[in-house]
Amino acid sequence: MKRLSIILGSSLLFTLLFYNEDLGLNWAIFGLLQIGLICYFFKEKLVSRLHLVLVVTSILSCFAFAWYGDFPSFLAIALSIVFLQFKMQEPNLKLLQVFPLVIVNGLASLGRILMFSQYIPKRKVNSSFAKQLIAYFIIPAVFLGLFLMVYSFGSNHFSAMFTDYYLDIDVWQAFVLTALGFYISFTFWNYWIPEICYQKNELLANDFNEEAKTENKNSFSFLDIDFERKSGEITLFLLNALLIVFIVTYNYEQFFEIVEKSKLSSDTHERVRAVIFSIIMAIGVILFYFKGGFNFDEKAHNLKKMAKIWIVLNGILILSTIIKNSEYVLYFGLTYKRLGVYAFLILAIIGLLISFIKINRQKTNAFLFNRMLWYFYGTILLCSFINWGNLITRYNIAVNKGVEPDFLKSLNYNEEYRQQYFPDSSIDSIQFFDKNRDINYEKNKSFLSKALYYEFVNI
Repeated sequence: MKRLSIILGSSLLFTLLFYNEDLGLNWAIFGLLQIGLICYFFKEKLVSRLHLVLVVTSILSCFAFAWYGDFPSFLAIALSIVFLQFKMQEPNLKLLQVFPLVIVNGLASLGRILMFSQYIPKRKVNSSFAKQLIAYFIIPAVFLGLFLMVYSFGSNHFSAMFTDYYLDIDVWQAFVLTALGFYISFTFWNYWIPEICYQKNELLANDFNEEAKTENKNSFSFLDIDFERKSGEITLFLLNALLIVFIVTYNYEQFFEIVEKSKLSSDTHERVRAVIFSIIMAIGVILFYFKGGFNFDEKAHNLKKMAKIWIVLNGILILSTIIKNSEYVLYFGLTYKRLGVYAFLILAIIGLLISFIKINRQKTNAFLFNRMLWYFYGTILLCSFINWGNLITRYNIAVNKGVEPDFLKSLNYNEEYRQQYFPDSSIDSIQFFDKNRDINYEKNKSFLSKALYYEFVNI
């Protein structure tokens, strides 16, 4: 009964917050109330450091969305609250399972909502007050309503007594919001975990069990362990040699060949894409050869050395790409995409470091994904907290690169600093700017639809 009350209460709250409103402060308020409910119903678990951290990051992500109201902060709220609910309710399940469970429950809820017996408890009425309420009010009200409908069809004057009133409510919008709110609340508070998730949870453990440590299975049925080990050594040796040649040619083209400015953009994009695929495949190679028994194989010393060399060489390749991206920024200024390249390359370095730790400490492949999920989540949080548009604007104006009016206008949350720059500049296309109209539109929104950032913009 308690769970049903939460679902109905959350549904009603969703309708009240979003009726005739855009997405804004209402989403942050809804998120904060869900966090409060989670903390209240699972308060005995708020002694774990992980749970406390997730509570703090969830609250901060709500404030970030209340301030900016953009997609990164929206994603940060969604991930934070889903992670918090999942780890509170199922602390023993690995967080990686949350993504398939969100998809499965999103589809399953469409049918499970109709299975009333699963979430509406069957209770015998024993309370004298409840019996009086049903007997004296609810049953008479039902019959009264039915006969009112019948009599209304028989007399126009009689029906006018109840119908000549106009209630200013968009019934269709209220219905859709109520249905959507109930669906979201039902999926969030009454989600279903298939039994297979518990059975396969050990496959996502960070450490091998004792059986896996002693059992060294071959990957291919036609190759025994010795041949596969030797094959791995040869493969990694050749890949290391190939990667050394690629690093030399890659850095020669980047830092010693003269490249026309007009071609710098396309060349940089091609090389970054090549590095991205290279890093993904590099981690894939590590996961393939160290997925099981080779982690504990006493004869795999050379294989491990080759793998570690392979990781270091890929790290050098990433550093070269960071330098090249920095050169690109030096010539053309910052953009969202160039910052995104930095973010990916930093995550790639972290991935390589975790791969090194995995080999060195004999961890499972799931260890890499479990760790990287938290770093990805941290990246989303960081993106939601920082005003990247203003940072890009300040940098580009400081170095006088990438200061075209249309480009700066496309950046978010940089109005004040951009307006300080353009009145003193000699750019003719300044008349195309009409950002003040957009700011006034944001300021004139109703309270629940606002992004607080625009309330403090003085232009």
